[in-house]
Amino acid sequence: MLWLRSIIYYLTVILASLFVGAVWGSVSGLVLACALLALSASFHLYNLGRLYRWVCHPRVDNVPTSFLLWQEVFDRLYTQVRAQQKNQDKLSNTLERFTSAGEALPDGVIILDEHDRIEWCNHAATLHLGIDRLSDIWQVVTNIVRQPALREYLRTQDFAHPQIIRTTRPAEQVLSVQLVPFDSTRKLLLSRDITQLDRVQMVHRDFIANVSHELRTPLTVVGGFAETMMDMPEMEEKTRVQQLHLMVEQTQRMQRLVDDLLTLSRLENGQQLKEEEVDVPQLIRLLQAEAEGLSQGRHQIAVEEIAPARLIGNHDELHSALGNLVSNAIRYTPAGGTIGLSWRLEQGLPVFAVRDSGIGVSPEHIPRLTERFYRVDRGRSRATGGTGLGLAIVKHILQRHQAQLAVKSRLGEGSEFAARFPEHRLLVD
Repeated sequence: MLWLRSIIYYLTVILASLFVGAVWGSVSGLVLACALLALSASFHLYNLGRLYRWVCHPRVDNVPTSFLLWQEVFDRLYTQVRAQQKNQDKLSNTLERFTSAGEALPDGVIILDEHDRIEWCNHAATLHLGIDRLSDIWQVVTNIVRQPALREYLRTQDFAHPQIIRTTRPAEQVLSVQLVPFDSTRKLLLSRDITQLDRVQMVHRDFIANVSHELRTPLTVVGGFAETMMDMPEMEEKTRVQQLHLMVEQTQRMQRLVDDLLTLSRLENGQQLKEEEVDVPQLIRLLQAEAEGLSQGRHQIAVEEIAPARLIGNHDELHSALGNLVSNAIRYTPAGGTIGLSWRLEQGLPVFAVRDSGIGVSPEHIPRLTERFYRVDRGRSRATGGTGLGLAIVKHILQRHQAQLAVKSRLGEGSEFAARFPEHRLLVD
């Protein structure tokens, strides 16, 4: 051991001094012994000073070197410092990997101390809650995120359930936040952006409400007339025929609604597209004939342009989508108006367009036209026999063909609905 070697070292120095003193005489031996002891003390003080200077500025690459016992001390010191440096590097690498993993998370992560002060947060948390990682560190989180719901959630310490908060800074979004304790004082505040999920749930709720509303009216009409006929078996023939006619109309309306719902469901299920060669010029003529039958002479319907081009796609789906655009133009164009169909090439891209001189659409309504059951004028839509699902079906069919729907419209001046198909679906004669 080191202490045993030190004792042996000093005993050797003392015995050597005594031996020299016995040989040289008492005075000379005493002087020589003192000199040896002074030299030994100087050696130790010198190395002790070097050790002190290293302790003031410790580095693994500047551990002192010496000889005898001090070399062994410095060797052991170097070994311990080197092991400590390795442990420190390992901890630093672990912390760096943890930080990198936290930064890569799509969810926000905030480390809070026992007083709900922010110790650290990742980049997602700054986007979710508007936290500045330079100025907001060690600030109470509720002083930065001023949400009464969050303040109450932190006060109650309800770790079992998340809290939903709605923020407008830095952007309008819906967040799910949850507390997770990870030691005796600290806890994690996790945030997740559920804005899109909330919108989907809202659309689902609106969809159920709209379907119920759309079905309630015709069911009420049919049920009311049926009860009237049961209560009045000797009803006048004219009244009976009129009521039966209305019942048939409402039944057909419900049938169209169910058919459109089934079509939309099939399209949204993502079934594989059965592709074939579609003779679009022939389809345009078929759409013109169907439009004339629907209009019954109330509109002037013309084919303005037909390019000699065909498409690769599904004939039945394209017939349904383009037919919806044509029927909408007829429904929303007053009698005496004009409807124009065209199949043209624009900068090498095939475009089917329907132009009308109808009532038009205000700019604020155009982005929402393809939403299910969205109507600019509900009363007029029901009067024209629409189900509110036509443009939603058009959007899904065009998406399956990698096409886009472009709408140009001005209130009172008519509209143009154009389906733009990609170049790889074009077949030119």
